[in-house]
Amino acid sequence: MLQCCPNGARPADAYPAVPMTPRHLARDARAVSALGVQRVHVHPRDPDGRESLDPSTVGAVTRAIREMAPQTEIGVTTARWVEPDPVARTEIIEQWGRLPTHARPDLASVNVHERGWQRVCAALDAVGIGVELGVWTSGDAVQLKRTGLPRGTARILAEVTVTDPRLAVAEAMRILKALGPMPTPILLHGEDAGAWPVLDYAQRMNLDTRIGFEDTLECPGGIRRAVSNEELVRYALTR
Repeated sequence: MLQCCPNGARPADAYPAVPMTPRHLARDARAVSALGVQRVHVHPRDPDGRESLDPSTVGAVTRAIREMAPQTEIGVTTARWVEPDPVARTEIIEQWGRLPTHARPDLASVNVHERGWQRVCAALDAVGIGVELGVWTSGDAVQLKRTGLPRGTARILAEVTVTDPRLAVAEAMRILKALGPMPTPILLHGEDAGAWPVLDYAQRMNLDTRIGFEDTLECPGGIRRAVSNEELVRYALTR
């Protein structure tokens, strides 16, 4: 399975091709859906371009994507840097449960290293939204093995934050070894200069993976910046 991550936490002025508005995120979701990629992970933005967990913002993005790419699985973030207080995060997620079905995301990512992550997972499960568990290090993997998977876990995101392309795959191997066999799919991905080496490794290992402007702005080999998320996905599908 290939997932597209169109924008991530990149600043609104990072690169003009990175989609920020509901309309632009929906446009990119439709473009990659036409290529057979029907899973996206997006970071909703408010009208000022700031990441937001506000129900109206999350609902607007989800609704726009559903209208233009109705078969697409839509995931959003619950990252600490968007809302640092885990209690506030759970209260906001409870409000997501009151969104109409077509405006409610299918999944939300929760990072295992963030304080209160189990509480956030429980809040998502309570409103019928699946969980993507972000595991950034082998230490995170060990912690997850110790606590067990929360109810509602759809997949584990093994996120390699080592960006040196010579070291990223080795770090991916360490995380996967620490995770060991899991009862849920593992999606492995890297970032920046490590994105393409880790994607290639994930494909060789027959693991789910992802690509998009959240992970890298560059085409394979750093030959140039990609013109769109669609171009990055095309490269990923043909490697």
